[in-house]
Amino acid sequence: MEIFRDWEDIKAALHRRGMTFTKLAPMYGLDPSACRVAKSRTHRKAEAAIADFLGVPVEKLFPDRYPIRTARILSSKYDDAVASQKSLAPSDTRAAA
Repeated sequence: MEIFRDWEDIKAALHRRGMTFTKLAPMYGLDPSACRVAKSRTHRKAEAAIADFLGVPVEKLFPDRYPIRTARILSSKYDDAVASQKSLAPSDTRAAA
């Protein structure tokens, strides 16, 4: 099994198989530039296409991007800092009239 340390290793493995990022993307129904942008930006479908073509789990190919992390929930100790100041003040309807 090949070891992929960086983007150049991934690129070299594709080239050894006679493939380029531009040719790979349409094979998986993606825009021709999709697999190239996976180098600098997260593109889940392109990453999955590259991993599938190379026969490697996507988690091994892009370990810094997987597993997918869910949204973070702030601790309740920040509730007061986020609360609206207007909601705490009593309404003054006579001043508006």
